[in-house]
Amino acid sequence: MTSILGIDLGGTKIAGTRYDATHWAVLEERKIDTHAGKPFADVVTDILAFIKTLRKEDTTSIGIGVPGLIERPTGKILTLPNIPGAENFALQEYISTQTGLPTVVENDSNCFAIAEALQGAGKGHDIVIGITMGTGVGGGIVINGKLFHGSHGFAAEIGHMLLCPGKPPYETTDKRGDVEQFLSGSAMGKRCTAAKRPEDFLKGEVCAFLQPEVVQETAWLCASLTHLMDPSIIVFGGSAGQALKPHLSKIEQELPKWILPNAPMPKLAIAELKDAGTRGAALIGM
Repeated sequence: MTSILGIDLGGTKIAGTRYDATHWAVLEERKIDTHAGKPFADVVTDILAFIKTLRKEDTTSIGIGVPGLIERPTGKILTLPNIPGAENFALQEYISTQTGLPTVVENDSNCFAIAEALQGAGKGHDIVIGITMGTGVGGGIVINGKLFHGSHGFAAEIGHMLLCPGKPPYETTDKRGDVEQFLSGSAMGKRCTAAKRPEDFLKGEVCAFLQPEVVQETAWLCASLTHLMDPSIIVFGGSAGQALKPHLSKIEQELPKWILPNAPMPKLAIAELKDAGTRGAALIGM
């Protein structure tokens, strides 16, 4: 048996899983805190120590998902918005050199998308769009089982697609009005300040006014993606994405209002995999 490591680097934690490379069974899972306030060199030291606790003699490769922009194919970090000091760090080369294992570094939303496309809700679909809605909004596009990166590796930055240009839903100097300003968990917190818990945004009475707005805005986003990519399925993940589950049928009913008459509609789904971040990183590492 051989095994592969999938590492998911976040702003608050590092998650790692060792998988059976043949059957994709979970062999071991671990999590540690990310000390994102420290110099990035310390974060990298934490990653290496973490890998050391997970790898075994049969481990053949490593995949790492990170929350930011990556230069391809070098795996050099261009920017990690929530982890300062990482700019231009050649993470892929460094981890590979230090561990002696082939390593691939990829955007974490792309990791989510490839995992759901190959082994989750998007399995069997030819064009899969994955959308992660958490602190921010990210995305990934998988076409016939392969990630689509675009000309410069910048494809599927869905959170920065314009939704209502110049009209963000709360007071801010940033007037882009992009998807992230409407549908991220942090944005919902600004739109409904009465919420005590993140789950209050999309269920219950506390933020009841917000819910039909989010349904409509999500339908607008899906309409734009439908006209652009003609996806067979759009899969939502992340804490806010999972919270869309009770509203999915309403979004499906809203969507035909915003797409061309008789245009084929994609299936809308909630992510099935609890470990999509690490699983996707391992799949890419393979």
